[in-house]
Amino acid sequence: MRRSTLLMISILSVLIFSCKTDKKQEQNSVLEVEASTLVGEEISYATDSTTMKGYLAYDKANSAKRPGILVVHEWWGHNDYTRERARMLAELGYTALAVDMYGDGKQAAHPDDAGKFSGMVMSNIDEAKARFNAALTLLKNQSSVDSTQIAAIGYCFGGSVVLTMANAGEDLDAVAAFHSGVQLPIMPNDNIKAKVLVCNGAADPFVSEESVEAFKKAMDKAGADYSYIAYEDAQHAFTSKDADSLGQKFNLPLAYQEKADKASWQELKDLLNETFK
Repeated sequence: MRRSTLLMISILSVLIFSCKTDKKQEQNSVLEVEASTLVGEEISYATDSTTMKGYLAYDKANSAKRPGILVVHEWWGHNDYTRERARMLAELGYTALAVDMYGDGKQAAHPDDAGKFSGMVMSNIDEAKARFNAALTLLKNQSSVDSTQIAAIGYCFGGSVVLTMANAGEDLDAVAAFHSGVQLPIMPNDNIKAKVLVCNGAADPFVSEESVEAFKKAMDKAGADYSYIAYEDAQHAFTSKDADSLGQKFNLPLAYQEKADKASWQELKDLLNETFK
């Protein structure tokens, strides 16, 4: 009798374990299917003088039109980090285009090149606007995008780009800049329409207190809807996990800070939710 009881318990245990395993495998299968609906594809576009190589990310399982978001790269150029942020936005339900402001997908391998590439763009604001608007037009024309709901975000150089474009009166509902300079080719003025979020490191030596005060003063004068957040102890490039190695390699004050990275991403999500609710 005891042996029979033990045998029954063993059989039940195997059956219960088998059911749980099957259920877990079924759940994993569902998750894999859902993950496979995220599309990331390279896409070319151009101005009259320059061909750019972008990266479009969206959820193909979603048939509804949704807000579109431009993602502008750091001064290193259009790289995997920019594409990763575009995919993160696609996972939130947006269609995101990682843009190429340098042309031909050009990337900098050294800070000297990065400074030269970014300087060439920001010193020729007409060309910068042409490249930005080419990406904006491409994004608006996507079948998955509601062309009346557009935002732009940028990192480092890219942050300065999106802030400058907002100040130029571009058709944007919201912009967000991360570890970005705020001494801009076009400073805030009455043309600004977008809601603005700036997330910088309080310990970033590339962003002076004087430039921050001048930026805030101009934003206030323009009556802009904005938020400026400075994260304690965060240095330049605090959202990038490559910042530490790049800082060491080139002897630059760059450092990743997980706390500030997560907090600033949440601020972005809140901004987008508020803007596109």
